[in-house]
Amino acid sequence: MRLQESGEMYLETILILTNKNKIVRSLDVAEYMGFSKPSVSRAVSLLKSGGYIVVDGNGYLILTDIGREVAEKIYERHTILTEFFISIGVNEETATDDACKIEHDISDESFAAIKKHMKKS
Repeated sequence: MRLQESGEMYLETILILTNKNKIVRSLDVAEYMGFSKPSVSRAVSLLKSGGYIVVDGNGYLILTDIGREVAEKIYERHTILTEFFISIGVNEETATDDACKIEHDISDESFAAIKKHMKKS
């Protein structure tokens, strides 16, 4: 199942919150993303049925291996693209916003070239 951009954003958010707080609930995701609880509930249901997350008995969201893989890929793209834009003179807020828009659509080839370029700098 190919994830849509919104699914990738949810996984990235769950990863960020997991790294920060260790445990993540749907409410945490809703607050972080500024979305309604019903919207998050629907997304959680889709991610769960797709095998990207599990919800434990306490209602905590846990990334599966494939969910973590997708989340880490998107988060790496976000981080490196933000750094790239800042390095070429874009202000941090705009760089972050633009990275968020591009991270889901950039080809693996283009991203690899930017990543390689950033390692040289």
